[in-house]
Amino acid sequence: MSARPGLLVDRDGTLVDVHRDGETGTVHTAFHPSHLRFLPGVLEGLRAAKQAGFTIGVVTNQPGAAKGQVDRASIERTNAALLSMLEAEGVKVDGLEACLHHPDGGPGGDDSLVGPCDCRKPKPGMLTTLIATLDLDPARTWMIGDTGTDMEAGRAAQVRTALVFPSGRCELCPLRDGPKASADVVATTFDAVVAEILRRG
Repeated sequence: MSARPGLLVDRDGTLVDVHRDGETGTVHTAFHPSHLRFLPGVLEGLRAAKQAGFTIGVVTNQPGAAKGQVDRASIERTNAALLSMLEAEGVKVDGLEACLHHPDGGPGGDDSLVGPCDCRKPKPGMLTTLIATLDLDPARTWMIGDTGTDMEAGRAAQVRTALVFPSGRCELCPLRDGPKASADVVATTFDAVVAEILRRG
């Protein structure tokens, strides 16, 4: 069997925490390498998945450039830093897809990134791209995320889904009032999600 088992993993709220600016009081997703902070259980879970033979890909919506909030170079630099940080911790990520589009954009945004696309989750484009390029077996591949959008993308790509749902979710999380998203696995930390995935085989 040539196709491999895979984990397709969301970035913000799943692998890394949101960034809280102490001076301005704002809360936003990471757009600079210095903002990157791994959430509890992430490194342990990724190492366990790698040891079990899983191929790992990251799939992330990053509409900041389209909305005029941050430039494309900052997004690319932050994603590259994430991969380097993970590799330094013994976890090699095999692929990363980032959707920079947004349907409406924003003031000062990059017009070339505004409008409909096939990659922005909940659409499955980033997932199906990695399934093809990394030679993954959809029947043995999981989408791990922290929102209903991630779960919808996983189902659209015809892979199984796993929701990381910690208690005391931050004020940015659309699921902060309770897990309303349907998923094959739900657990409070990333490593607990991976443990259940490995248990299911």
